[in-house]
Amino acid sequence: MEIIRLTAESFGNMQKVLLKRSPASYPAQEKAVNEILSEVRERGDAALFEYTEKFDGVRLDASSLLVGEEEVKAAYGEVDVELLAVIRRSIARIRSFHEKEKRNSWFMTEDDMVLGQRVTPLARVGVYVPGGKAAYPSSVLMNVIPAQVAGVPDIVMCTPPGKDGRAAATTVVAAKEAGVKTIYKVGGAQAVAAMAYGTELIPKVDKITGPGNIFVALAKKAVYGNVSIDSVAGPSEVTILADETANAHYVAADLLSQTEHDELACGLLVTTSRELAEAVSKEVDGYLPQLSRREIIEKSLASFGRIFVADTMEDAVKAVDEIAPEHLEIVTKDPFLLMTKVHNAGAMFIGEYSSEPLGDYMAGPNHVLPTNGTAAFFSPLSVDDFVKKSSVIYAGRSALSGLQKDIRRFAEAEGLTAHANSIKVRFED
Repeated sequence: MEIIRLTAESFGNMQKVLLKRSPASYPAQEKAVNEILSEVRERGDAALFEYTEKFDGVRLDASSLLVGEEEVKAAYGEVDVELLAVIRRSIARIRSFHEKEKRNSWFMTEDDMVLGQRVTPLARVGVYVPGGKAAYPSSVLMNVIPAQVAGVPDIVMCTPPGKDGRAAATTVVAAKEAGVKTIYKVGGAQAVAAMAYGTELIPKVDKITGPGNIFVALAKKAVYGNVSIDSVAGPSEVTILADETANAHYVAADLLSQTEHDELACGLLVTTSRELAEAVSKEVDGYLPQLSRREIIEKSLASFGRIFVADTMEDAVKAVDEIAPEHLEIVTKDPFLLMTKVHNAGAMFIGEYSSEPLGDYMAGPNHVLPTNGTAAFFSPLSVDDFVKKSSVIYAGRSALSGLQKDIRRFAEAEGLTAHANSIKVRFED
């Protein structure tokens, strides 16, 4: 990996490189996505079936779009008992964590008034789960469970079919273990369109969550406003903040664990130790021959992998906050102290045994995280994403009487005489 001294210039150059990974940088794909959205919106299931045949090589119809009982049974037969037990343990840990995020409605009374907030779940949520080259049962759990904990009564899932016309077995099993009743075999931008607008067979949802390729990300961006979405997710990324006490063998392994996702994934090390930087670079070279996705990792590291050596830990922390990484590992002498100094990160992994894959699968906190620097203002997926809040206001006559002059004065200052009159008429003789 390339080792660079951290300066304003070198860091600025890296930020420009990272911007190329943004979903806003793909105008050609955006045009294609808009065409797909328009077709599905206008022609419904007929367009869905055509795009599924075109992109997935599978001809579906109304009788085969839905994952049926026989397919579910076959999927369970393909998933070994050990993996099924792991999925169930993961579900328990994720559910336990998200139960602590639940919020309740609340009310307060004061001077003949009742004020409060009513918290209610969304009615229907659509979860997108990628397919194709790999299956991601962990994504199923991370999207479905917080929605369930929030109390969403209707959760539907879309995932692309394989060449055999079936959804990935591990995806189906994870969904059923998590409690999903309805799974549609459709992927890509066309699946997002179906959930956003509704078709003859797929119902319109209130919110779409879940990861996907650039076409899925652009489709979610385009339908936002018609429905809610979790975020416009970019490629995966990890930043490791380390000092001379870090174990280079571990740090290198953790950088590679994220850069194997795809060629746009980003792996950064920010350290105050030149010795560690050189050791990590050597460790990366040593690992590569052992890894099945070596070609992807090498392209990712060449484009978006860097090791920055900072003069001080203060400079290093400042750089991390500017990056606002999806995943941040802090591997230093006093990691909890440094954690309090970092403000922007989707998830923080503290200490040398808190490797990022722990958060992907078994820790419990959600692994759907803000990317592309959006951790500066976005949060991980949570129960809050699947509820909406309504303000509650009740006033008796005496309460309104005490506030009427202030309300009327405000309304008149804004030139809204009908507002003022709405209050005035209640106190006329």
